[in-house]
Amino acid sequence: MSLLILDEVSLALGGKSIFEELGLRIADKDRIGLIGPNGAGKSTLLKLFTGQQQPDGGQVHRRKELRLGYLPQEIEVLSTAPLVEFVLETVPGRKELEGAIEAVQTQLEGAAKQDPSSDEVVSLSQEISDLHDRLSRFEDEYSEHAAKQILSGLGFQQSDHERGLGEFSGGWQMRAYLASLLFQRPDLLLLDEPTNHLDMPSVAWLSGFLKRYDRAFVLISHDREFLNEQIERVVSFEVEGVRSYRGDYERYLKQRAEEETILEARARNLNREREQMERFVKRFRAQASKARLVQSRVKALEKMDEVQTLGSRRKISFRFPPCERTGRDVITGENIDKHYDELRVLKDVDVRLERGDRVAIVGANGAGKTTLLRILAGELEASSGEVKLGHKVKLGYYAQHHVDVLSPTATAFEEVQSAAAAGGRKEIFSALGAMLFSEDDTEKRIGVLSGGERARVALARLLVDPGNVLLMDEPTNHLDLESSERLAEAMADYEGTLLFVSHNRGFVRRLAKTIWHVEDGHVEVYPGNLDEYISSMRDKRSGTEATSPTEVISADQSPSQSTPAKPRRETRAEAKERKRREAEERNVLRPLRREVEKLERAIAELEGAQQERTELLGDPAIYSDAAKRDELIQAHELGAKDLEYRTAEWMIAQEKLDEAESKVRSISPDAGDLS
Repeated sequence: MSLLILDEVSLALGGKSIFEELGLRIADKDRIGLIGPNGAGKSTLLKLFTGQQQPDGGQVHRRKELRLGYLPQEIEVLSTAPLVEFVLETVPGRKELEGAIEAVQTQLEGAAKQDPSSDEVVSLSQEISDLHDRLSRFEDEYSEHAAKQILSGLGFQQSDHERGLGEFSGGWQMRAYLASLLFQRPDLLLLDEPTNHLDMPSVAWLSGFLKRYDRAFVLISHDREFLNEQIERVVSFEVEGVRSYRGDYERYLKQRAEEETILEARARNLNREREQMERFVKRFRAQASKARLVQSRVKALEKMDEVQTLGSRRKISFRFPPCERTGRDVITGENIDKHYDELRVLKDVDVRLERGDRVAIVGANGAGKTTLLRILAGELEASSGEVKLGHKVKLGYYAQHHVDVLSPTATAFEEVQSAAAAGGRKEIFSALGAMLFSEDDTEKRIGVLSGGERARVALARLLVDPGNVLLMDEPTNHLDLESSERLAEAMADYEGTLLFVSHNRGFVRRLAKTIWHVEDGHVEVYPGNLDEYISSMRDKRSGTEATSPTEVISADQSPSQSTPAKPRRETRAEAKERKRREAEERNVLRPLRREVEKLERAIAELEGAQQERTELLGDPAIYSDAAKRDELIQAHELGAKDLEYRTAEWMIAQEKLDEAESKVRSISPDAGDLS
């Protein structure tokens, strides 16, 4: 079933054509990745889906009563409600149901006073019973427990639940807004760079949530791995127009390359054939005996099609220039402490960066990653402690929020010029040109540039004078996917020392050789790459010792990627040991199964009691006694909450039982029925 159809839609903005006669269909459960360079029209297309942008021509057809959820890159949250209340209230229908119950109850009370046995009282009693049923089902589907689970996954603490939304920073407000959309579970979810304000743990949680999401979504993301994990279809803004491809991003790249190879081969063959015909015509045109053959080839040339090869667009393409060699010790931080009033962000931190290091700083949002980076870059003063720079160290710093380093009134040219230690206009234009700025674009004020354009100006500043130690805070934010890839390539070839903060797993995996994990004000150093860090963290949390790195499968890899070992016969000792372990696991199953059965009985009793209360609420006689009526309504509300709590307990217990049964089967695949 189609949720949304674009029928020959055309749109132009500022004299620039975004798309012409675009046909696009989004079906139920579609998982679409929307890709293309910054400024191509990806965000505009999402606004067209929502109705915030109207087309110049064509039609946008939405399924009747289609529920849309849209996360833009920038939001303005006006609500001051407590966090949990804000998330709960965003689901359409709750307030309407509560208001309807209150209105019908008032009518029922008035009718019952006049004639408790009247048809009107009977009708109103049935109506209020139905409304309570609908509210009960609504609260089962959109429970407070589910809302809190989503908030927890996105990094909120329990102490945040009653805080007013206005107390949070813009990034955390964006998370709250995202939580509300995920809680609503719309038919079509539109996500424009949802990971921009998330840290790595939250990105991993969101990835898991979307993998389980059973409705349609359209996703824009510069994180290649995140995109590949989620999508089954690519809609791409190409030079020749908007194209659609089946598969994930990797499959799209292969299909695009295959198309280009086939079209180029056809073009070569046709050109060769055309040249042969033209030579024949030229050679035998004057010979009467060849007139018929010449004429047939002239007609064939007139009918011959032109093969249009795939268009290509300019891409950012640059390399950092060679840099001067530093001493061995590049940056040393000793006893670094940073606090804001009572909030202590960093606690006596000791860190050391050596020549050639490539270090990624990771951790939850608010842990102090950016604070540490800014202190080491000299952009922020520590409350106490000392930062020492090594011999011949020259820092290059890239801020996450470009407003911190770029003047909104300066032009792009002036900003890059102010960062250039030497070099003339040619070098500055060259740096901006590498970042896709035309000569006219270089005179635009920073204040009118998009987020992606400002990010490219900041990169151009580094390009003209990068120094020999780069400190970068979320460098892929506001860049499109292709630009993020080009930046990673340039940083991989950079000769100096690199320290950066990023939530982009592909970016970290490609560049980092060491991980600094910031948590609770402290920094723990993990030598090795991201996969080894993930393995160490997993082993640490499970209380086990890490095996060798080659034996650990990354959290982002599939076990099927490893080569299966050739099966061998089980020895008698191994069989005995397996049976012993299997018996131990079965002993674990018994109490878990009893707990699940106990909770199932309790849930059945609660459901029976709730059904009885619902039937009583439908009895007109109950409304003649206000005290009994109020007691019954209160019991119904408490019963609904108790049922929700018990159901949550059952889900947790069932998950534990499933996990234990899975362990038994992994020990003995032929274990059969475990009940």
